[in-house]
Amino acid sequence: MRFSLNRYSVLLLGLWMVLVALVPASAFAQTSPFLTGATSLQTNILAWATPVAIILVMALGLMAMANRISWGWPIAAIVGIAVVFGAPQMVTWIRGMFGV
Repeated sequence: MRFSLNRYSVLLLGLWMVLVALVPASAFAQTSPFLTGATSLQTNILAWATPVAIILVMALGLMAMANRISWGWPIAAIVGIAVVFGAPQMVTWIRGMFGV
């Protein structure tokens, strides 16, 4: 028994190969819903934290200059602000250390 390919079979086979080649590309194009939600949450928290941090630094600085509170409070607030705004870079650095 001999198998022969006519034009229709070759066209159908070519179309099938193109579709099979494109299916994995469409599967990899999607993003994780968790990653999208986490990125959105991070963006919103930083958007709210920015004006709060500015006002906090101004108020604590004025109170420390007027000798109403210890200088330790403004310094601790600035360190905390650095941690909050530097968290994405810290996570990237730690993930890089462990190869994740």
